[in-house]
Amino acid sequence: MQCSWKAVLLLALASIAIQYTAIRTFTAKSFHSCPIPNPVNCSLSQDTDVADRLCDESPTFGYNLSRKTHVLILATTRSGSSFVGQLFKNVFYLFEPLYHVQYTLIPKLTQTKSTTDRRGMLGASRDLLRSLYDCDLYFLENYIKPQPVNHTTDRLFRRGASKALCSPPVCESLGAVDLHLEEGDCVKKCGTLNLTLATESCREHGHVAIKTVRVPEVNDLRALVEDPRLNLKVIQLVRDPRGILASRSETFRDTYRLWRIWDGTGRKPYNLDVTQLTTVCEDFWNSVSTGLNRPPWLKGKYMLVRYEDLARNPMKKTEEIYDFLGIPMDSNVERWIQNNTRGDRSSSKHKYGTVRNSAATAEKWRFRLSYEIVAFTQHACHQVLAQLGYKTASSEEELKNLSISLVEERDFLPFS
Repeated sequence: MQCSWKAVLLLALASIAIQYTAIRTFTAKSFHSCPIPNPVNCSLSQDTDVADRLCDESPTFGYNLSRKTHVLILATTRSGSSFVGQLFKNVFYLFEPLYHVQYTLIPKLTQTKSTTDRRGMLGASRDLLRSLYDCDLYFLENYIKPQPVNHTTDRLFRRGASKALCSPPVCESLGAVDLHLEEGDCVKKCGTLNLTLATESCREHGHVAIKTVRVPEVNDLRALVEDPRLNLKVIQLVRDPRGILASRSETFRDTYRLWRIWDGTGRKPYNLDVTQLTTVCEDFWNSVSTGLNRPPWLKGKYMLVRYEDLARNPMKKTEEIYDFLGIPMDSNVERWIQNNTRGDRSSSKHKYGTVRNSAATAEKWRFRLSYEIVAFTQHACHQVLAQLGYKTASSEEELKNLSISLVEERDFLPFS
């Protein structure tokens, strides 16, 4: 009887020990992961020793175990960001998901215009971006209006700009002839978007890219860049502010009506909203200054790209972008560049289209704006023009003479 009692006690103690070990193992392995060894620089045994040592010394954060690359294209409206987004056809790409955050919270912003509300929108934007990079597309439902039903919606902004959302398994109704759908045809042929299928597609893809024009500066992304759960790399796209102003005046005709009146009549309206120009220049200046100052938190995480460089040498610049991201460039991307950077006049009529002669498009503003407006822009934005290597035109003749380049030859190398 005494032996039996001792046996039961030993079994109980062993069981407790096993459970304790399991709990310790679970907490250590599930919430504490370690840097992945680099097989290029070290031998396997050396890497294992280094990794073990780093595991012992590193804090218990959750890391991005899959080492997916999370790409954020940071841009402003009419800077060529739609074109750049199409270079990511081989990854899970989302076009402007922060649109839904802005238009859900915009009533508060327009009523109070307080710093607290603006910070709130940035906070909501960061939360959404973090969730989307984690392939949690259900989080979008907090901002899509009307609210999706059974995780389906027909209100996702510009769904057709994402190849992943217009391809199987998200869209099963496509045939072989639909491999290269136009943006508008995607919604017609695919119907409502099933966010469950979209989430599955996101998880199956190796990398995730998101384009936004709704984050003013790279410094607003610091919390995401430093988040160990992400492998975030920021591509900041900039464009000559004179080209942005010309493109916006043409595209958003009502909003930029006074600029067009000035351009047409030669008389500057007294109530012209100059901030439509100066805000772009200030945001560029602040954000690019942060990036070019190379703070430690941006090391290996930031690349500055001028739209003009991409437009003149699309293949070369795209290869540089993919090298920075550490992602192999797909042959479909090369084919898309070849087919979509030499468009004719008819192919560039759609205001959000990406099929066009890219080099000519980058220079078109020189014939759209009057020299008076160009001179005003050069004065208002002289700091950022110099910072980014954009030359000023000293006369109307120089402005219209395309043999004179207004873009300096500069190499903005990634911070690595």
